[in-house]
Amino acid sequence: MKRKKFDVKKEVKGIARERIGSPKPARVIKPKSERPKPKHKKLPLNESND
Repeated sequence: MKRKKFDVKKEVKGIARERIGSPKPARVIKPKSERPKPKHKKLPLNESND
């Protein structure tokens, strides 16, 4: 079994998350009701949700 290599970058990011907290998302995900409607509807492929 291979041992995991120590990664300084991951360790530094982990320490930063402990001190400051997780970073804010770059893009906010809008609720589905606020998203623009698609111009073309996608055809359902083998829908069997009965």
